[in-house]
Amino acid sequence: MENIVMLDPGTGQTLTEGQRDERLARAAARLRRRGVRVGDTVLVCLPVGPDLLVAADAVMAAGATVSPLAPDDHGMREQIITSSARLMIADDPRAVATAGDSWIRVVMSTAELGA
Repeated sequence: MENIVMLDPGTGQTLTEGQRDERLARAAARLRRRGVRVGDTVLVCLPVGPDLLVAADAVMAAGATVSPLAPDDHGMREQIITSSARLMIADDPRAVATAGDSWIRVVMSTAELGA
């Protein structure tokens, strides 16, 4: 029996170790294909839940540093604009729109990431 790693508070869905490992490997490979390298910083703007867990783990597996942003954070725009990150993982339309005013050149959704 696999251990449950996370319970999504919004949907009640669970994420098992096996599911996390599978999604993590897929997501880390996609990040590398999009140019994420060791030492890079990746902004992650996702609500707390399985997608955030997998995205953050995938960024670290790719050798990069996670810079988390809460989607409802009032300082989100300022953090995005002042960040030197070139890639952001976000589903929030406000974060995606703000990326155009920053150094970010690639915005990936959780669907694109495979998380």
